[in-house]
Amino acid sequence: MDLSFSEEQLLIKESVEKFIEKDYDFETRNKLSETEERFSRENWKQFAELGWLGVTLPEEFGGFSGGPTETMLMMEAFGAGMLLEPYTSSVVMSGNLINIGASSAQKKALLPPLIEGDLLLVTAFAETQPQYNPVSVSVQAQKQGDNYVINGEKVVILDAPSADKLIVSARTSGKTTDPSGISLFLVDANAAGVELTSYNTMDGGRAANINFNNVSVSASDLLGTEGEGHDVLSRAIELTTAALCAHAVGMMRSAYEATLEYIKTREQFGVPIGKFQVLQHRMVDMYMNLEQARSMVYMVSIDVTSDDALTRQKAVSGAKAYVGKCARLVAQGSVQIHGGVGMTEELDVGHYFRNLTLFCNTLGSTDFHLKRYAELTK
Repeated sequence: MDLSFSEEQLLIKESVEKFIEKDYDFETRNKLSETEERFSRENWKQFAELGWLGVTLPEEFGGFSGGPTETMLMMEAFGAGMLLEPYTSSVVMSGNLINIGASSAQKKALLPPLIEGDLLLVTAFAETQPQYNPVSVSVQAQKQGDNYVINGEKVVILDAPSADKLIVSARTSGKTTDPSGISLFLVDANAAGVELTSYNTMDGGRAANINFNNVSVSASDLLGTEGEGHDVLSRAIELTTAALCAHAVGMMRSAYEATLEYIKTREQFGVPIGKFQVLQHRMVDMYMNLEQARSMVYMVSIDVTSDDALTRQKAVSGAKAYVGKCARLVAQGSVQIHGGVGMTEELDVGHYFRNLTLFCNTLGSTDFHLKRYAELTK
């Protein structure tokens, strides 16, 4: 299997890495996390100018028609800088959802402004069920004449406070846990009846729970076919989960490199602590887990493009479970080797720890995906 990258793919990767190195250092990121939106609109427009917002979207709408491999390379670089801008929620998740499930007219209306940086989209699909399950949808969308009326609550919608429009999964038929009967709707974030409860997240970003109280949308706001949103949503979640694994690898790499530098300079008993064999063994364990996680990300970036649903599902859950395990080891090792200073706000290692901890529970926990993988491989 050829795992080498093309010249164009490497240029994309290098452009993001240069931006992180020159314009997005740890201090700059921390200042952004103290602003109201917790990211920079100026950066977002720069991403659009650099073509990053359209890398994986169709060329006919202003994109570059890339795929999961290009997303992987960008997300790893973004992870290294703990990017706060809503790339995952707006471009990877919502952009792919529009590209997969929307009509031609809807793509023409939504994708160009998204690629140009003029439209922020987020997808609201999680609910208060006890365990992560996108199929469990209790939010209702009832047909009333030419419109639909949406009622119910969605929770933990990352970047929702800054969104212009929401993509909402709602049930138009069937029981709460039926895969069929789920429809996707485009809802204006400021529409009457949309009530946001915003809060900060542990990675420095923002999220919200949203109540939909008799929110009326037109039939033209239905994305795709009524009742057939489950497969579209699942496909977008698979692509997003693979992207998050790459993002985690970027954070793991930076945490490892910071720890490696620390043991070379921190002295105890008159020598750098990197001279102590027990810490050398610990660093080897961290490095091995980092490289194994990267290999898993390469695998899922290939398999997530498969036409076979079972192949995609096994690849995504296998990767999420394995990368989650590796992320936990690297994050904990980085903090423990640094000691108490590793958890201070002034040091980036503690921030990587929190970000990696959040990753382990985003779009299904490590335990959830391990159990799902076991069930899929029976």
